[in-house]
Amino acid sequence: VQLQAFGGGLVQAGGSLRLSCVDSGRTFSHYGMGWFRQTPGKDREFVATIDWSGSVSAYADSVKGRFTISRDNAKNALYLQMNSLKPEDTAVYYCAASPLLMRRDYGSYAYWGQGTQVTVSS
Repeated sequence: VQLQAFGGGLVQAGGSLRLSCVDSGRTFSHYGMGWFRQTPGKDREFVATIDWSGSVSAYADSVKGRFTISRDNAKNALYLQMNSLKPEDTAVYYCAASPLLMRRDYGSYAYWGQGTQVTVSS
């Protein structure tokens, strides 16, 4: 598994961004996937997770109803659609792969992308 995340940027509060994460390996569909985010001086925070098939997902309370995680196994791709963005969503966002499903703890994720910066201005 080799993950690369992209799609971050600068957006005004209330706006939208779509993050993507692509796996250049050949076992993407075997893994549960997740998005985490991190701000300076804080631990990596769970955002969302999705099972291997894409049929089950879970979210942090802080993003529920605003963010949507999805995946396309044919394209080895994971997505995070972020709507109604708030300044507190500003962080570096990471995608990650886990052999376990629906995990919210970052220690369960074995593979990580490099992170993409999301900045939401007020």
